[in-house]
Amino acid sequence: MSFSNFLETEILDHVFGAAAYTAPSSLHVGLYTATPNDAGGGTELSGSAYARVTATFTTSGATTSNSGALEWATATGDWGTVTHVGVFDAATSGNLMAYGALSSSKAVDTGDVFRIPAGDLDITLN
Repeated sequence: MSFSNFLETEILDHVFGAAAYTAPSSLHVGLYTATPNDAGGGTELSGSAYARVTATFTTSGATTSNSGALEWATATGDWGTVTHVGVFDAATSGNLMAYGALSSSKAVDTGDVFRIPAGDLDITLN
């Protein structure tokens, strides 16, 4: 996953003394049907019972991974083909923190439940 411009600036400011950064009290994972980028963008899902889900992460070395399974509500309409995920600092609106492509895209149709198993959403620093 890549960090957004927002998070990159916050980290640099924090580490190099320009301004303190306070981590968000909760993190939320959103689903995309079009690629986001460092500035945001992309097409996040909306409607048909879609909402971001709250996530917690566990860090080991240079990687942090979702510590529990992530499960979205049952789709009440077709969501389209999910290609990317994003981690946000709010359940709605807010700032995109990190984003990345799924290892394989997934069409979500009416009645489907989209899931990411525990440990399968990795954010790595090199």
